[in-house]
Amino acid sequence: MRANEDSTRILRTAAWIWLGFLLGMALMDFALYTPQIQQLLGETTRVQPQPLQPGIPNPIQPIRINLTPVFLFYSFNGITALLFLMVVYWNWLQEQLGEIFYPLMLVVISAAPILISALIVPRFPPGPLANAEGMALRQLPILFVALALAAWKYQFVHVIFFSLAITTLELGLITLNPFESRNISVFLFIAIIRTISFVAVGYFISALVSRLREQRESLQKANANLTHYASTLEQLTVSRERNRLARELHDTLAHSLTAISVSLETAKAYFDIDSKETRALIDKSLDATRKGIDDTRRALKALRSSDLVDLGLRLAVKKTAESAASRFNLDLELSLQDPMPSLSPDVEQTILRVTQEAIENLTKHSRAKKFGIQLSHNGRTTLIVEDDGVGFDMKSREASGHFGLVGMRERAELAGGALKVESNKGKGTRVVLTI
Repeated sequence: MRANEDSTRILRTAAWIWLGFLLGMALMDFALYTPQIQQLLGETTRVQPQPLQPGIPNPIQPIRINLTPVFLFYSFNGITALLFLMVVYWNWLQEQLGEIFYPLMLVVISAAPILISALIVPRFPPGPLANAEGMALRQLPILFVALALAAWKYQFVHVIFFSLAITTLELGLITLNPFESRNISVFLFIAIIRTISFVAVGYFISALVSRLREQRESLQKANANLTHYASTLEQLTVSRERNRLARELHDTLAHSLTAISVSLETAKAYFDIDSKETRALIDKSLDATRKGIDDTRRALKALRSSDLVDLGLRLAVKKTAESAASRFNLDLELSLQDPMPSLSPDVEQTILRVTQEAIENLTKHSRAKKFGIQLSHNGRTTLIVEDDGVGFDMKSREASGHFGLVGMRERAELAGGALKVESNKGKGTRVVLTI
């Protein structure tokens, strides 16, 4: 469909060029044949020859030049060009002819000027461009248009065939022409020069069109590959987002529900044995439920923190730290590099989530009185969260999964960074994230 549209568009352009050329050439001939046109309208050019005998003048002899061939030339060419224009705009006919439409139009635009010129131009009255050279010049621009049509649509070998075919047609018509004003040698010389020129120009046009088509095909393939890549990237992004959401729910809701389930099962077992223990287990379940709700809300809110979009990483970290210090009445020391370089959204999200998780841990478990946060960038981004709380033993079993350390480490590794935790009992905790 695209090829048919291109063919139709270039044929319509050729039709308008044909009409424009005829109009320009008609104006030129009108200017060159003005004296003859005046004679055709009724004026007579009177020529006073030399007297045949001294003292006896010759009679004035009227001379009238016939310009009918000129009008016939433009009439036939104009009608043919108009019909050509109508046909190339006739979509129904184009659909009916199908594949033969383009070569048929090519034959018309190349053969018609040759046929009309060979039959009518020899009958032109004496004047400019009425000789062999003029005949060639009158049809040369249209034949160049036909050459461009052939080179655009077909291969170079077809361009050679086209050049030889129009030369053979023209020489054949000239040979059969009865008028002796034709100089066959001149026409032969012009035909040879034109054929060589057509082959050379056709080669460059054909090569250029072939290169453009190769580039178009290459661009289409690249576009298809890019579309496939974009689709794959979108699927990968969705998959990564699902995994991230699964980790968020696993670290919050799943842990809380598991703890509640275990507590309730134990409470059920103690229900008829020890009511006091049952009540204590129910209270623990309620605490775990409240904690799970808070963690789930925080996790869902932090899936894409609006603070990162609205404030940027530095101010988002500052807001989180100041909010925790205000709620838990803690002293805060901040050292945040200003300005921070532009980081990818995933890295910024990881830094903010690790900050939130570290602050959440210290406010709930460390019994700290103050804490500090440092954020800097020197080739790599470094986040340090430290407190003066009770700390914990890094070699104990609880340390392997306590305080959300596993989730923070996974986040750091997915973002291409590393998480290091330093803590001792009674000496506080230090969390270092490097990306």
